[in-house]
Amino acid sequence: MVRSLLARTAVELFTAKGYDNTTLEEVAAAAGVSRRTLFNYFRNKEDLALSGLAEQGELIAARLAERPAGEDAWAALRAAFQVLEEIDMTAEGRLEFITLLFGNDSLRAGHAEKQARWQDLFVPLIEPRLPDSDRRTLQARAIAAAAIICLQAANEEWVRQGGQVALFDLYDTAVEAIRRPT
Repeated sequence: MVRSLLARTAVELFTAKGYDNTTLEEVAAAAGVSRRTLFNYFRNKEDLALSGLAEQGELIAARLAERPAGEDAWAALRAAFQVLEEIDMTAEGRLEFITLLFGNDSLRAGHAEKQARWQDLFVPLIEPRLPDSDRRTLQARAIAAAAIICLQAANEEWVRQGGQVALFDLYDTAVEAIRRPT
């Protein structure tokens, strides 16, 4: 509960004042806790800003694990990614957060690191969906990485269009582009 409150408060301040212009002391004060309490939950400012991404990866992986065993890996990932639409955040809040995320070099790098962890979560769930081969793990890793990049590209385009289009229509377009035979 406290961790979630701190993360929500931080995102609100980061989007209102800018990531670089917001101090951890301001986040702690706005959340009604001490700086020490803040550090009990988060290692640093970047960890605080990106904490939701780690939780999102776990939610996606849990949803992916629930998908029918015989379902195509791409279809299962698409369905699992839908959990992102269920996160309690307004479209405006999501737009502000993603804009903040992609507009700051250190957050963008941290985002890439979190997505690498997502890949590690997804690979063992994708692998059993693929035909048995000595390269199945590599194939699962490639599919996970490609799907994550398609989601990122869709998010970037969604921000570019001001949140005025359906995110998963953009995701589908991105996936189609890489899966289309040339």
